[in-house]
Amino acid sequence: MRILGIDCGSERTGFGVIESDGRSHRLIAADTIVTSPKKPLSERLLAIATGLRAAINLHHPEMAAIEGVFHAVNTQTAIKLAHVRGVAMLMIAEAHLPVGEYSPMEVKTSVVGYGRAEKEQVQLMVQTILRLPAVIKSQDASDALAVAICHATRAGYAERVKATR
Repeated sequence: MRILGIDCGSERTGFGVIESDGRSHRLIAADTIVTSPKKPLSERLLAIATGLRAAINLHHPEMAAIEGVFHAVNTQTAIKLAHVRGVAMLMIAEAHLPVGEYSPMEVKTSVVGYGRAEKEQVQLMVQTILRLPAVIKSQDASDALAVAICHATRAGYAERVKATR
């Protein structure tokens, strides 16, 4: 299965695509859509939508995964993040992809084994799991790959359980 993972941010939205059988994962692509905080939010959302649509059209994922909403101290930041998540969910729905949503703690627990892991720990585990020669430089792209790996692991486990019944 080919999975698109998305790590939403109003300035940096990471995405990653992996190929997985639920146990073994392989990197297809990883990148970050960078927008300028000087631009109006509407233009930034359009750039994110355009970038995600292009990634979906180029890599043809069969499913998607996205980080769920978490509590933010700054209300304005939380609102901007909600807008970006809405755009990401729209691009996923437009492509008719089934989607999984995971909290940051679920993703970190799935990938690192510890729900409060630091970003650097996530980067190192993504490198290890995908058998890459070096860490993915962009933490946003690495986080998106972690979301995809989390979904692959959970979807693969669910399929194995279903097959035994």
